[in-house]
Amino acid sequence: MNRSARRRLTAAALTAVAVTTSASACSSGSGGTGTNGADGGSYAIWDPYPQFDRTSAWAKLLDGCGTEAGVKVKRTAFDTSDLGNKTLLAAQQGNSPDVLIVDNPVVSTLAEAGVLTSTGDNKLDTSKVDPNLLAAGQSDGKVYGTPIGANTLALYYNKKVLKAAGVDIASVKDWTSLTAALAKVKQAGKKGITFSAIGTEEGSFQFLPWFWGADAKLTQLDSPQAVSALSLWKNWLDKGYAPNSVLNNTQTTSWQEFASGDFAFSENGTWQLANADKAGFDYGVLPIPAAAGGNAAAPTGGELVTIPVQKDTGRYATAQKLVSCLSNSQNLLHTDTTLSYVAPTSDDLGTKYPKISEQMWKAVQSALSGSTSPKDALTSAQSAAK
Repeated sequence: MNRSARRRLTAAALTAVAVTTSASACSSGSGGTGTNGADGGSYAIWDPYPQFDRTSAWAKLLDGCGTEAGVKVKRTAFDTSDLGNKTLLAAQQGNSPDVLIVDNPVVSTLAEAGVLTSTGDNKLDTSKVDPNLLAAGQSDGKVYGTPIGANTLALYYNKKVLKAAGVDIASVKDWTSLTAALAKVKQAGKKGITFSAIGTEEGSFQFLPWFWGADAKLTQLDSPQAVSALSLWKNWLDKGYAPNSVLNNTQTTSWQEFASGDFAFSENGTWQLANADKAGFDYGVLPIPAAAGGNAAAPTGGELVTIPVQKDTGRYATAQKLVSCLSNSQNLLHTDTTLSYVAPTSDDLGTKYPKISEQMWKAVQSALSGSTSPKDALTSAQSAAK
C-alpha cells in the first residue's frame, strides 16, 4: 500500500453516542468491569474485539502483559459501536477501566469530555510513534493515546475474473478505465464491484476515497467534485456494475460477496489480507484510483490504547506498563488481532466531523436508492451539516 496515498488523521468524534444499539460484551475475567469492581491486584481493560475469546492470542497477550506488570487483567470486550457509550457512562459513575482500547475517531471526544489522561499525566512514552498515526490521539496539543495498529482501504481484484473478461489490470488507472473494466466484466457474465454504502460510519469511510479522489472537501459536501463522486457510484448501480446490496453491506458482508469468487473488484480494508489468502483464488491489490488518475487519498485508521482518568492516580504507573506492553510491536506481531472496523476521520474538523459524516452517508443512501439525485442529495446534506 502506498503510504503517500493515505489521508492524515487528526481529530474526530464519537458517533456511538447518537446510536442506540444492543450491547454485545464478553469478559475474560469475573467481577466488575471497572476499577471499583477490581481488587488492588487486578486491572480492568476494555477493548473492541469481542470476536476474540479467552483462548485467542489476543487474550493471551493481555494476560501476559498483566503478568509482566505484576497484576491480573480483567478484560471486557464490547462491540465497537457500543464501547464509546459504555466508556462515557463508566466515567460518569467513577468506574472507568484502567486501560481502554478504542477506535481512533473516539479519542478526541473522550479527551474533550475529560475521560482520558494525557501522556503528560500518565507518563506514557510515544516518542517513537509515527506522527501521522499518533495524530489521531491528539487534541488541543496534548496526546491521549498510542496506536496499536493501522490500516486503510484499497481495491482487491480477482485475477481469474478479470482475465476471463479480457481486462488488463495495468489499464485501470482512473475512474474512466475502472468503469470500462467493470463494463467488460459484466459483459463476460460476471459481477463488477462490491463495497459498503451502508448508512453508518462504514458507508462514509468507504465513500471517502472517491470523495477525496474527486478533490472534494468535507466542508463543502455539495461541490461539483462531490457530486461527481456520488454520481460515479450511482452510475455503477444503474448499470449493474455494483449490486443493490451495497446499500446494506457492512465491510464484512461486502467482503463475503467478493470471497464468493464472482466479483472482479472489492473495496475493502488492508485488514482483509489474511482472509484474501484464504479465499481460494488468485487476487491482487491496488490503491483506489483518483478521478483523473493517480492514487486517491484514503482514510488511515486503527485503534489507540488509552488510559482513562482514575480517582486513584497511583494506578497510572501500572496502567502505563500495560499500555507499553500492548503497544509493543514485537508482542502484536504474534497475535491474531486483525482490526475489523475503523471509522473515518477528517483533517482538523474535530468534533464537527460526526455531523458532516452523518449527512454524507445519508446522501449516499438517498442517491443510491434512487430517492433523489446525487446533486440534490448532497445539497440537502450540506444544508443539514451547517
